[in-house]
Amino acid sequence: MDLSTLTGSIWRELELANTDRQHQWRTPVLASIDTNGLPQARTVVLRKACHHTQTLQFFSDARSPKVAQLRASGQIQLVFWSSALKWQLRVSAQARVETSGAEVDKAWQGIKLGPARQDYLSPFAPGDALPNTVTTALDESPHLAIISAEVIHMDWLSLSSEGHQRAEISATAVRWLTP
Repeated sequence: MDLSTLTGSIWRELELANTDRQHQWRTPVLASIDTNGLPQARTVVLRKACHHTQTLQFFSDARSPKVAQLRASGQIQLVFWSSALKWQLRVSAQARVETSGAEVDKAWQGIKLGPARQDYLSPFAPGDALPNTVTTALDESPHLAIISAEVIHMDWLSLSSEGHQRAEISATAVRWLTP
């Protein structure tokens, strides 16, 4: 890999993962800090990647514990792994959460006709204990949150039998690191 084209290659893969449901970077692990200062990690689905704005986007139920965590501290890390590429990408980012507005309304228009609508219309919040008799009634308003992550730093690692490569990418540096 050439250092001068690495950043573009990474963003092309992220943008491809946004549209290709089979791309292994479509479901990274998002790590945050909970209200007790403990790390929390979970798999999320990449919904948008934009090289120009240096942002990644995910959806969540607005009642999810991760939304409260991100509102308390937006510092996150994402870990992407692709066995096909043999690439690991760790992304440090600043997250912000939106639960209303034009962007949320637009996202809901794309979700509301598909099976995922049930996830955002459930009368139960993620992690709630289910009652003995489960209702099929859905809420009238969606509980959709958009998590936008502004990329601050990337740590890229490529595994190869010819020699591993590692690089750091930020607004101030693009440089090789010891793998």
